[in-house]
Amino acid sequence: MDISHLFDLTNRSILITGGSGVLGLGMAEGLIAAGANVAVLARTPAKAEATLAKLAGGPGRALAVPGDVLDRASLEAAAATVAQAWGPVDTLINCAGVNKPGAMAYAERKFFDLTEEALREVIDVNLMGTLLPSQVFGRGMAERGEGNILNISSMSAYKSLTRVVAYSASKAAVTNFTHWLAVHMAQNYSPRIRVNAIAPGFFVTDINRNLLIDPATGALTVRGQAIMSHTPQARFGVPEDLVGTLLWLLSPASAFVTGIVVAVDGGFTAFAGV
Repeated sequence: MDISHLFDLTNRSILITGGSGVLGLGMAEGLIAAGANVAVLARTPAKAEATLAKLAGGPGRALAVPGDVLDRASLEAAAATVAQAWGPVDTLINCAGVNKPGAMAYAERKFFDLTEEALREVIDVNLMGTLLPSQVFGRGMAERGEGNILNISSMSAYKSLTRVVAYSASKAAVTNFTHWLAVHMAQNYSPRIRVNAIAPGFFVTDINRNLLIDPATGALTVRGQAIMSHTPQARFGVPEDLVGTLLWLLSPASAFVTGIVVAVDGGFTAFAGV
């Protein structure tokens, strides 16, 4: 059996939304090292360009593309830009995500007082910011009869985490949407269009850093300690931990895999707490 091609991503045309974030950047680095061409989509051109500077060194290529996951016209423009550079996007990674203090319930900020504006912002970016790019880039995949969509879910889709009400609800919806879209694309367009998701465990990112680590002391917060005590591998994840699963789900090695969510979590979801 020749397995040399199983993880080959050479010259694949991949677009990552939210690619300027901690996890998006780590995934982009892994894909470029595997030979893929990666377009990083960001709302702020300066942020996209700064990310591009960190991705030099191939063998794959990188491209900064301005765009907003909640603006269909900008997504269509991004698709045209990538197609002109490398050909149509054959792989979409929906990595854009957000959480806001105003959409989190604390003792001092009761659930009943959370504003509609804050709740909608988190739900829109996390859910609609996954759904709209899937429509725009998925249309081309449907026309060509092949493609790959990878969504980013969360531990909060498995277990409802305290405080993060809008984030948990939106990520649970992303998991459900992943299942739905995998079936829809395979049945209605082509079994060679696959849709899966990764559910990262607890990684320190710009979104959650202050929830996990006290900025004044550098020590774990009470929440950080609770997470660590429920993570059998007893550490937070680092972006490189996602790369192996990412390469598997996007490569021919997982040709018969669609509609799943893979937890990369150090054992968090397996641990019952006792």
